[in-house]
Amino acid sequence: MTSQSSSRRSFLAAAAAVAATPLVRAAGKNIPVGLELFSVRDELTKDTLATVRAVGKMGYQVVEFYAPYFQWTPEFAKEARKAMDDVGLRCNSTHNGPPSFTGDGIAKAIEYNKILGSKYIVMASAGRASSLDDWKKVADTLTAACEKFRPAGLRAGYHNHQAEFKAVDGKRPIEVIAANTPKDFMLQFDVGTCVEVGQDPVAWINANPGRINSLHLKDWGAGADRGYKVLFGEGDVPWKKVLDAAEAKGGVEYYLIEQEGSRFPAMETAEKCLANYKKLRG
Repeated sequence: MTSQSSSRRSFLAAAAAVAATPLVRAAGKNIPVGLELFSVRDELTKDTLATVRAVGKMGYQVVEFYAPYFQWTPEFAKEARKAMDDVGLRCNSTHNGPPSFTGDGIAKAIEYNKILGSKYIVMASAGRASSLDDWKKVADTLTAACEKFRPAGLRAGYHNHQAEFKAVDGKRPIEVIAANTPKDFMLQFDVGTCVEVGQDPVAWINANPGRINSLHLKDWGAGADRGYKVLFGEGDVPWKKVLDAAEAKGGVEYYLIEQEGSRFPAMETAEKCLANYKKLRG
């Protein structure tokens, strides 16, 4: 090999590496950001379709409907889908109570999620689980539901709160859920609740590569009049590290901003949170 050809190959390799770097970063920034509609629950109750359209016009790309959607008629689910289509929104997942994962509720959950265009049926809470055996039974229920959802092109998931990150007999319930569900099961990560109980969100993401397919970007701040009232980006969550880990190892497909309340009206809060997210991402 001549020195000229060697130099040319080195130059091309270096150029390719430089060119690849911004593409990786751009891919992260192109991950859709959505709104968990519990954030605007009062407005959604008053006028679901108008609220959905307003959220899309704000610039959100995705929405997640929470448990009341399960009480709709199929016809109204189709109206909700049209409202999303009108403003370019997608519904990648729904938040569900236990009935969506057992008995006749499974078929209903499949039907409604297919109408909405969803991919994930997420259990919003385990209810009264307290012992590790209780948590194992929750995982068994989720695993059985996975087998029913999979042929329909749907996947199951679980959404954590504070309790799942508090040790029971030396083990965190969220670890029981992770260890006893299939690899294609989504561990939907509510970040703020993890931080509130003093756990490391980045460590959790890195410990479960490829399974943190969506995150609830809920912030939390220590101190009086803070808690979950802080807007996204104003609390104690190390967001840059969290998002970097989610994109490098977590397998994130979309983000969902969630707000439980703030010093502003709900719709204005949703708008400000989206602006803060865009500012953070640059």
